[in-house]
Amino acid sequence: MSSENSSADDVRQVWDVVVVGAGPAGASAAYAAAVAGRRVLLLEKAELPRYKTCGGGIIGPSRDSLPPGFDLPFRDRVYAVTFSNNGRFTRTRRSRRMLFGLINRPEFDQQLVEHAQKAGAELRTGVTVQRVEQHGSAVPDRRTVAVVLQGGETVLARAVVGADGSASRIGAHVGVKLDQVDLGLEAEIPVPETVAEDWQGRVLIDWGPIPGSYGWVFPKGDTLTVGVISARGEGAATKRYLEEFIGRLGLAGFEPAISSGHLTRCRADDSPLSRGRVLMCGDAAGLLEPWTREGISFALRSGRLAGEWAVRIAEANDAVDARRQALNYAFAVKAGLGVEMSVGKRMLALFEKRPGIFHAALTGFRPAWRAFTDITRGSSSLGELVRSHPMAQRGLNALDRRQAEAERREAEAEAAAERREAGAERREADAESGGGRGEG
Repeated sequence: MSSENSSADDVRQVWDVVVVGAGPAGASAAYAAAVAGRRVLLLEKAELPRYKTCGGGIIGPSRDSLPPGFDLPFRDRVYAVTFSNNGRFTRTRRSRRMLFGLINRPEFDQQLVEHAQKAGAELRTGVTVQRVEQHGSAVPDRRTVAVVLQGGETVLARAVVGADGSASRIGAHVGVKLDQVDLGLEAEIPVPETVAEDWQGRVLIDWGPIPGSYGWVFPKGDTLTVGVISARGEGAATKRYLEEFIGRLGLAGFEPAISSGHLTRCRADDSPLSRGRVLMCGDAAGLLEPWTREGISFALRSGRLAGEWAVRIAEANDAVDARRQALNYAFAVKAGLGVEMSVGKRMLALFEKRPGIFHAALTGFRPAWRAFTDITRGSSSLGELVRSHPMAQRGLNALDRRQAEAERREAEAEAAAERREAGAERREADAESGGGRGEG
């Protein structure tokens, strides 16, 4: 074979974009890159469809981020929300227009992958990625990334998108840093038709007994998805909350078809979103809303952006251009999703301290309920809510001031303790010095 033909074969063996993980983020990234006409390989360690611990709520931003022609496989459409505060002060609010829809993740994820395939992406399942390399013998040139699979096979790409979940191996390569980790527990409970009818079109949100926690009931035909979430480190209390929650609802007598748990991880503010020709998105990047821990819309939106910028990185001829495109991707994520996450963190801090305020506002204050419906339908966002509602802005500003004051007092206390310790050390040294002179 001539050297010219060998070179052509080498080029054909290099994918433009390799996406690791076929969840909503990865499928969206693969779709975006494939629609742009690039050679895309989508790798997934599981066989599809597969179960994922997830409430399955599809809010407006998720709906608006789907590929054209995507037919949402709704199991139910929500028009009413029942709110309770740890089982008390229950009230139901209703809407004439649909608030959001409910899906089962296996069907939803499978359909997203099929859209990516129709756009031209190639799918390989049952494949575990061990690591990625951007230097070394496995990498033929500086424009290439090596994706090393379990068993030793190496796949080459001009750009890689890490979408392999919250325990991401690609994220370890990039250096993703996580700031908030929460534990979600969930049960899929088949119920009789009479029980299912009572929940049709209505969800329950319960503000929980653990700071920052809440529970939910999402109806999906003949099954209720019942779950709770709270900060990691409260495992026993979180499990107890779920058991008591299910008992309170009168569902303890029904055997769950699936019981599962999942850690959600939220990125630190200074966590990187790229390294070289590798981009991160979705759960693998720690992108989710910190207060509600809603992740599907963040996965779909960041995945689409990652796919679009991966195309640009694949076209970059040198490290400088690749770095420029990666920085542009990070800017796009932070300018949109990052703003929502920042507000979400502040909302969570307030919610942890005063969940009763949120409950009272949503159940008795019309503007708060209107803001809730606007966010779920996608006509507004948390960031826009704070900008457009002076009361919300004042509340969060007051929280920021209290937090700053608390941090100031803590710093002053630490400084005072350090001064006392230093003074004690000086007195001890003086005593030892004086003692030595007395013996001379």
